[in-house]
Amino acid sequence: MRVFQIEGSWGFDHLNLAERPKPEPVAGQVLIRMHAASLNARDLIVPVRGYGRATGELPLIPISDGVGTVVAVGDHVTRVKISDRVCPTYFQGWIGGEPTQERFSTALGGPLDGVMAEYMCLSEQGIVRVPDYLTHEEAAALPCAALTAWSAIATHATTRPGDRVLVQGTGGVALFALAFAKLHGAHVTVISSSDEKLEQARRLGADTAVNYSTTPEWSRLAREIAAERGGFDKIVEIGGEATLAQSIKSIRVGGTIALIGVLSGLSPTLPLGAIVTRQVRLQGVTVGHRDGFEAMLTAMAQHQMRPVIGKTFGFNDLKAALAETAKPTGLGKTVIRFDHEPA
Repeated sequence: MRVFQIEGSWGFDHLNLAERPKPEPVAGQVLIRMHAASLNARDLIVPVRGYGRATGELPLIPISDGVGTVVAVGDHVTRVKISDRVCPTYFQGWIGGEPTQERFSTALGGPLDGVMAEYMCLSEQGIVRVPDYLTHEEAAALPCAALTAWSAIATHATTRPGDRVLVQGTGGVALFALAFAKLHGAHVTVISSSDEKLEQARRLGADTAVNYSTTPEWSRLAREIAAERGGFDKIVEIGGEATLAQSIKSIRVGGTIALIGVLSGLSPTLPLGAIVTRQVRLQGVTVGHRDGFEAMLTAMAQHQMRPVIGKTFGFNDLKAALAETAKPTGLGKTVIRFDHEPA
């Protein structure tokens, strides 16, 4: 089977198309014929071993998110059957409950081999069935970005109808957060540096929009937008160093800031007094568990919610797809479609 793997040494120059033997499932495992993959910011870091030892060892098949069809099962498999369409879970060993170091060490695409292979053998515990209404491309976009947003909006922030939610940016996680917050009945404000993207966010359901390039002290306007609540109930924090202080100024007493991204840096200067005296909750979010994934899919199916898809590439064009993901101009998830010979 064809695979992409990082081999010999770390770096994009060592990300190569290669061949490996087609795997066979043993007891408790399923064989999945992959149809599509989608890319995340993480996939730009793994090839240069940006996570250190946690990235894994070489050779490593990258990319964490994808979808495929079960084509064979080992003994004692009961969760799925042949012909079911499934997504691998990001954390193969995190079924439910609280996160642990052991569970966090089971991420696909580093340290475990990822989805850039025509076939994958996985434990039946590390997959979820996906709704029929979703295309391959849409389903492939879900395991990391969508579940991260769901964990922030539904699990940690427990968003309720009428809540004021602020979402930073219009990237993959941000657009899912916008959709899930609206699904929960919230009023959603989106901030971005692009008026064009803000207009697109409005078309996707955003109630208000703020350009932080023309309004650098956006927290003042944000407080006005959420004045009736005393500030935002929930903020999906993606910027990191350059935005966290503004988010703290914008959150209400007892509100939750879901810390997801660090796009602008890792070392913010924080107004600790405001955090303590206003009992602000800073909640780190790293994707989520299988139980959360399945709850998210149930909600999506109920509302027939569809992800926003950007550009689509072929299997052999992984490097071009990664270059597209690195651009700040695109909207929607970058997807790789696997083109198979007849099975």
